[in-house]
Amino acid sequence: MGRVRILVVDDSVVIRKLLTQTLSSDPQFEVVGSAGDGRIGLAKIAQLNPDVVTLDVEMPVMDGLTTLVELRELYPKLPVIMFSTLTERGASATLDALSAGASDYATKPSNTGSPQVAIESIRAELIPKIKALCGVTAVPKLASLPQPRPVARPRPAIRRRIEIVAIGTSTGGPNALAEVLPGIPKDFPVPIAVVQHMPPVFTKQLADRLSSRSQIPVEEGAAGVPLIPGHAWIAPGNFHMIVKRAGLGCRLDLNQESPENSCRPAVDPLFRSVAAAYGGGVLGVVMTGMGSDGTIGAKAIREAGGEVIVQDEASSVVWGMPGLVYQAGQADAIYPLNQLAGEITRRVQESRQLRPVASTKSFASVEHPAK
Repeated sequence: MGRVRILVVDDSVVIRKLLTQTLSSDPQFEVVGSAGDGRIGLAKIAQLNPDVVTLDVEMPVMDGLTTLVELRELYPKLPVIMFSTLTERGASATLDALSAGASDYATKPSNTGSPQVAIESIRAELIPKIKALCGVTAVPKLASLPQPRPVARPRPAIRRRIEIVAIGTSTGGPNALAEVLPGIPKDFPVPIAVVQHMPPVFTKQLADRLSSRSQIPVEEGAAGVPLIPGHAWIAPGNFHMIVKRAGLGCRLDLNQESPENSCRPAVDPLFRSVAAAYGGGVLGVVMTGMGSDGTIGAKAIREAGGEVIVQDEASSVVWGMPGLVYQAGQADAIYPLNQLAGEITRRVQESRQLRPVASTKSFASVEHPAK
């Protein structure tokens, strides 16, 4: 394909110039225009036919959320990345935008940073998201599903008793979690630990929103919190969240060790920790997201005797994380988003029966239920 055509919509002249110069420095991009408010931005979409739009959240005349709603009515498939400040107000507006159909978001560089720091921030966060959404760095297409995949090692014939569910997700994750967690019943018998790639402030607001819509409490994770059944915890921004044994139970712990897969929080540290703490009693779930985070952790879960299921390509915003787990042969099954909550619940409840449940399927193949 040719260069990705980008329209920048932002009320700040400085930000428009910074985005235009930084994005144009990538040979795969062409910034075809810019606009200072949403109304002008909508008009330029019709004129310029961009492949992707970066859209400021707070603007005069027509703000980002209002613009997005109108944009989605006219251009339902056009990728839109919200560009917001790292504040409570910016986080709230961004989550509203994601619910209204934004494809992803990026946070604006701090005003106190140097221009070079701002440029590097855009290169590190925004450019990969544009490429992922526009298919520039997409996971190679696989043959039509279902298709048997090799596994890392022979699977046990007996399904283990599941003691925890660990979920990892990134691009498209807030909306995916908003479908999965509200589908978990209030008497769910095990805890749920979630890593969603998000910065500070955003993760707390995401947890609060999910909790208000779910039958189980959803909270931002904190160090020392004991894991109890029927609760879910979201890893806080800028911290890895892991699980540690504490007496007869387990608790959460946080650290700021080096980012993994360019992420903090990252999925791999959580997955490795639950495999170490619970052995084969883990159900790992990898949902929509760009990059490879979760692949190594999924291998650790399965080598410990646990299970891993992934979201399918058709229902994912970006089939990077789940796609790479699948390609690596580390997925026991693959499901569309609208089946994940039911499948998580079924697997956990069946595994909690007193006698082990014998597998009726070969673990050397991947299930793909009919939609």
